[in-house]
Amino acid sequence: MAFSLGIGSNIRKSPYFDATVADGVQSFSVYNHMYLPAHFGDPQGEYERLLNGVAMWDVGAQRQVELLGPDAAQLAQYICARDISDTAVGQGRYVPICNHDGILINDPVLLKLSAEQFWLSIADSDIELWASAIAAERGLEVRVSEPDVSPLAVQGPKAAALIAQLFGDWIHELKYFWFRETSLQDIPLVLARSGWSKQGGFELYLRDAVYGRQLWDLVREAGHTYDIGPGAPNDVERLESGLLSYGADARAQTFPANPFEVGLGKLVDLDGPDDFIGKQALLKIRADGVKRRLSGFFVQGDPVAGSEHPAPILQNGVEVGSIGEMAYSSRLRKNIAIGIISNDISDFADNLVISINNATHAVTTTALPFIR
Repeated sequence: MAFSLGIGSNIRKSPYFDATVADGVQSFSVYNHMYLPAHFGDPQGEYERLLNGVAMWDVGAQRQVELLGPDAAQLAQYICARDISDTAVGQGRYVPICNHDGILINDPVLLKLSAEQFWLSIADSDIELWASAIAAERGLEVRVSEPDVSPLAVQGPKAAALIAQLFGDWIHELKYFWFRETSLQDIPLVLARSGWSKQGGFELYLRDAVYGRQLWDLVREAGHTYDIGPGAPNDVERLESGLLSYGADARAQTFPANPFEVGLGKLVDLDGPDDFIGKQALLKIRADGVKRRLSGFFVQGDPVAGSEHPAPILQNGVEVGSIGEMAYSSRLRKNIAIGIISNDISDFADNLVISINNATHAVTTTALPFIR
């Protein structure tokens, strides 16, 4: 069933919003209280472009939470479950953020711009409010805010050639998650080698919203050589690549999970000297043993268009897990999904079922990622 999304002033628009409308955006979702393009009318073509060419995405809804001041590093360490003490200026780190019960509440990339300035490039939740409250309660000398920063993603196997054409060959020296402060025709940017796909790419963190349309047009014009086109973070490719989606695979309010359960255990530093929010709870979870795990699933039956609700996984009538998101993979010619399942269920179990639109489908577990 198709629905429309009303466009109003209560939901914020990115600096690229008008450009995406001009380029034919057909569908939006809402992410961090902002409109996020979902597709431009040809989801399969956009998927193929990501795999074989280059795509540009308005990901301005990927908001930044800035920690600025003498205690910025102290606050960053206290809210992040990963040890960030050896993070260099110009380096990004993928960091789990938990509440006091050890439940994952976000999985941002932390960018260190200086010893006293950090950005948290967040998934969909109100981390600015969380970090502001923690800083105030602890009396830290740090200002927490949302800066005027809006990422534009350039993703796909031809992304590096395009970005080199725009910025120079130095971009090839950037390691994954590393970044550099730079500019493009006097447009202030942070250029990072990152993005929510496994196809390679970069994110251009625009530092002044007034240049949104100009930056979009510059990238689009330079990308004509590579047959660039607009698109959006691609759910099928992220499922195939086994990328975690906070909100779809886990969310504190609807399907809470701890970092160990969603494959982020190696990023949790419990044995170091630093305290952080959730550490005591995570120590207990580790001692008691992790009860669930993130898994891939093959869902039998005709191709599915996607999933609107989490689907409980049943074994002999007993709920043993839940699938958060599924889609049909044209590369695998199968319905694939990611979800969380009890550790009591063996790998490659084949006596599982889910119900979608009142139809029962057999499910088998499989390792992630689906495609390496």
